[in-house]
Amino acid sequence: MTSDAPKLAVLVKGWPRLSETFIAQELVALQDAGHRFDIWSLRHPTDAKRHPLHDRFTGQVRYLPEYLYQEPARVARARDTARDLPGYDRAYQVWRKDLRRDPTRNRVRRFGQACVLAAELPAATAGLYAHFMHTPSSVARYAAIMRGLPWAFAAHAKDIWTSPDWEKREKLQAATYGAAFGATCTAIGARHLRALADDPGRVDLIYHGLDLNRFPAPPQRSIRDADGPFHMLSVGRLVEKKGFDRLIDAFALLPPTLNWHWTHIGGGTLDLALRSRASAAGLAERITWKGACDQPEVIAAMRAADLFVLPSRIAEDGDRDGLPNVLMEAASQHLPILSTPVSAIPEFIAPGQHGVLSQDDPQALAQAIVRLARNPQDTDRMATAAYDRLLAEFRMDPGIARLSARLTNLCADPS
Repeated sequence: MTSDAPKLAVLVKGWPRLSETFIAQELVALQDAGHRFDIWSLRHPTDAKRHPLHDRFTGQVRYLPEYLYQEPARVARARDTARDLPGYDRAYQVWRKDLRRDPTRNRVRRFGQACVLAAELPAATAGLYAHFMHTPSSVARYAAIMRGLPWAFAAHAKDIWTSPDWEKREKLQAATYGAAFGATCTAIGARHLRALADDPGRVDLIYHGLDLNRFPAPPQRSIRDADGPFHMLSVGRLVEKKGFDRLIDAFALLPPTLNWHWTHIGGGTLDLALRSRASAAGLAERITWKGACDQPEVIAAMRAADLFVLPSRIAEDGDRDGLPNVLMEAASQHLPILSTPVSAIPEFIAPGQHGVLSQDDPQALAQAIVRLARNPQDTDRMATAAYDRLLAEFRMDPGIARLSARLTNLCADPS
């Protein structure tokens, strides 16, 4: 192994993923800051399109066995190698304790993937960094114990709010081989994790922010033609926590005097169900479903819209948004925002100042849409304030500088 081999290994759920461009933005920025690392992905890509950011990553992308039965020889070799590592017995005991509390195939798969990771990591590896606190962090933790390496994680939203407290607590405790540090992108998430850590200093609040170099200057928006449609845009996966079912119900409540159209960008498991819901409500002619789009297409849609709508809510299983980067992207294009006061969204959008935060029930959403459509001067004022706040407080650079320092310390030679 040459001396210039990467000291850092980064673990992700999947690469590339259009729905996780915030991860690509961070990793490319870390690369630009001088960090060299390979990406180890738990899953192979499924998206038909790529984001331009994915093409800027210059390291290697290595894929762990997505399912252990698919690569039995590789898994068997790795297990034999891992058994000879100094921390294997300790990692096995930690995993068995976890398995008793979470007796699932996914938990078994995590340990098998960890064995492959620990066996195949370059000898120069000095630290591991995992995106998401649930599955990727478990694989990183087991492999780090086997190799005797420090590890860290970035937590976002679903991984925080749907993981059991016992697992989060143990990943934040030194006595249970927890992370050297955890970064999270919302204040509400940071408060929750700090309450579980043995040392609150283990948890850093690091907003993703936005790399404004990737976005054009906002367009000069004119007051909308009263005879033209009020064009609303949403970008987000078609899943429960995004609240698009209630938005469709809200559209059905809009007055016939309002000429409107809605464009949705993104895919998801509820695609067919939501299309059927819209058709049953007689709204099909007013809706354009664009599916997954790349960044230039998203930006073009934002520049052509009159209102960005993201009706986020807490799903039945507790899943919820963090602070969706798409809100900052909309603000970068001076696009007025209608959202909900869920999770960390109020950390960026102060109601009535930077946008409108409605309750997520259809009646409230419909009323908010009508008010915004009829008061373009008010929406322009809020869009300007959101853009100004983005520039002042939510640029990417400060967070990357802090994360870069943390990762440099993670991989520093202890001697």
